Amino acid sequence: MKISTKIRYGARAMLELASHYGEGPIELKEIARKEDISLKYLEQVINPLRAAGLVKSIRGSKGGYSLAKAPSQICLYDVVETLEGALNLVECLHDSKACQKTSSCVTRDIWKEVSDAISQIFYSVTLEDMVNRRKEKEGRDSATYQI
Repeated sequence: MKISTKIRYGARAMLELASHYGEGPIELKEIARKEDISLKYLEQVINPLRAAGLVKSIRGSKGGYSLAKAPSQICLYDVVETLEGALNLVECLHDSKACQKTSSCVTRDIWKEVSDAISQIFYSVTLEDMVNRRKEKEGRDSATYQI
């Protein structure tokens, strides 16, 4: 199982927007440059996030994109679900008719536990949490050592 490029880039773009929340809009080309993402691909990623009401666009010479809600109100699951749909490790978790063995399948129970655990993590992490983690990492990375 892999997290798609769309989700990875979407999360990075949202983190960048969250890092500048309240400072005004950021141009998409700036996010693309900072995150080393193709501008064309980032445009494809940002559109569903805007349509879902997670991001807003501002036109004009000082325009760009910003979060439509506070970083504390957007969780990683919102980004994942918007960009790829509901977490669906195996079809039988969402459609019991997908398999004849659904009611007696032990592996389905395990896949459900895994799916629930992943969803719980995605729900529990907000963009604000991610900004704080970034600051913490940057603080550790910039530590100077004296001899």
